[in-house]
Amino acid sequence: MIVESWPAEAVAPDRHDGPVFMEAELAPNRSLANPAFIALMLAISAISFTAGLFYLTIGAWPVLPFFGLDVFLVWLAFKISYRDGRAREFVRVDGRDIEVVRLHPTGHRRRYRLPTAWVKLRLIDPDAHHAQVALVAHGKALVLGHFLSPPERGEFAAALGTAIDAARSAMRRPQEPGGVETAGA
Repeated sequence: MIVESWPAEAVAPDRHDGPVFMEAELAPNRSLANPAFIALMLAISAISFTAGLFYLTIGAWPVLPFFGLDVFLVWLAFKISYRDGRAREFVRVDGRDIEVVRLHPTGHRRRYRLPTAWVKLRLIDPDAHHAQVALVAHGKALVLGHFLSPPERGEFAAALGTAIDAARSAMRRPQEPGGVETAGA
């Protein structure tokens, strides 16, 4: 496992005017859409209410608040999950820098800038659930896409590696021969 140690930028970095080789937005997966969430909560509420009425009729009224508590806790867990689903990572690769902007669920932004020429892309344990995509340079690391599934991390790492290689090769210009042309030769 790589521990993230790359420092965030204090101000937004100046962008390079050259060509852009990759612009990607990474977002967590959320499998339950809002209408399905409402239907699920209505079903859980109906089941809990029915079970609560049953226990009330047999005289076990102290059980009734726990049926309301379980509905509340399921609702709270989904709300936290949806809030965390607002997180985003924006990755931009150009010839000079790799810029990463993290948008946290609270709205807080954090920016990182890594030199394209020196960065190494590492995919750690690609088949494991805890796989990591990391950019490493100068003994520091930045982990990307921690909320992606392992196959998505592998696809993203391949695309990012291709973009970094393209940026490096585009910035290597052939060396001019130099010298002075002689007249009459």
